[in-house]
Amino acid sequence: MTTGTIKKSVLVAVGVIENGASEIFICRRGESQHQAFKWEFPGGKVEAGETVSQALARELEEEIGIRVASCQPFMRIEHDYGDKQVILDIRKVTAFEGEAHGREGQPSRWVPIPELHRYDFPAANAPIVEKLQVQAEG
Repeated sequence: MTTGTIKKSVLVAVGVIENGASEIFICRRGESQHQAFKWEFPGGKVEAGETVSQALARELEEEIGIRVASCQPFMRIEHDYGDKQVILDIRKVTAFEGEAHGREGQPSRWVPIPELHRYDFPAANAPIVEKLQVQAEG
């Protein structure tokens, strides 16, 4: 009897950050990262002993230099890339302090919601873009 390799799921806290102009902040992944050069919503791995909200606050401060003042659950996505399984716990960041920027040198920008589909996101992010665009259309 052969056994397949068991893939470890990675829990990731993801922030959908919207400004007052209905633009969403996105960053481009680096060359050495999984899904290199694709655009993403910022966030990162939830460490042992952290809640999703704590991980999101830590990651957003480290990655893009903002402090989360308020966030709410947006959606949850499980995706299998073949080489890696991810569980994305996405929060909509509704209030923050600081100026969002690519703190680690990564390209980043504010994008109007109707234009998000023009960016190359990892497959797991497609439902996020779809939900944002449907909500924006009202």
